Amino acid sequence: MNRTSIKTLGFALAAALPLLASAQLTGNVSLTTNYKFRGQDQDASKVKAVKPALQGGFDYTFGDSGFYVGNWNSSVDWLSGNSLEMDFYGGYKFKAGEVDLDVGALTYAYPGNSLGNTTELYGAATYGPFTAKYSHTVSKDYFGFAGHKLGTGRKGTNTGYLNFAFAQEVMPKVTLKAAVGFTRFASDIKDSGVPNYMDYSVGGAYDFGSGLSLGAAVVGANKKDFFGPVNKSRVIVTLTKTL
Repeated sequence: MNRTSIKTLGFALAAALPLLASAQLTGNVSLTTNYKFRGQDQDASKVKAVKPALQGGFDYTFGDSGFYVGNWNSSVDWLSGNSLEMDFYGGYKFKAGEVDLDVGALTYAYPGNSLGNTTELYGAATYGPFTAKYSHTVSKDYFGFAGHKLGTGRKGTNTGYLNFAFAQEVMPKVTLKAAVGFTRFASDIKDSGVPNYMDYSVGGAYDFGSGLSLGAAVVGANKKDFFGPVNKSRVIVTLTKTL
């Protein structure tokens, strides 16, 4: 983990803490043994099971209107000259009968190297312990896969990601979690030889109370022959404090 990224993230989180006095603002800080996004390691600098990442952010809800905005950050190491991921999002949550719905937009920004910048629109539906979410890329690239900014002429627009998740408390303070996702790349990316793939996560979390929780899960993805060890299954442990 890059020392500069830790300092930058630490300062950002510290600056946000005084704002948490507002009832509409919540924050979170996490330390994880490996940050995987859609089944792929976000530290590709080395092949190790343990590659710690410091993470955190905040969410602001506009009263009972259903509208919200937020920011989430993590140390990463897969883009040259960049060690920080900064996510900015906003959306609207509402109910349709017994179903909770959520629609919004999210931008993944990499301040040291904009080649990875990606923007998606998303929609999710939750019924009981089950959640289905679809994310659709509207930016011209998808995490640099199309290489649009490098002048390839290809676009990552219309890449889609579908995820099905399950979360259920099975005993006091213990929640079982499982998820499976499918990435369907835009035609320009697939034509360059990049295959669609599936990712998965199976694990659970223990709530210690006072906003502190510990989670553990087996996380990975298929198509390892193409993507390499970044898709290898890992046991990931995450300690989270909600502020």
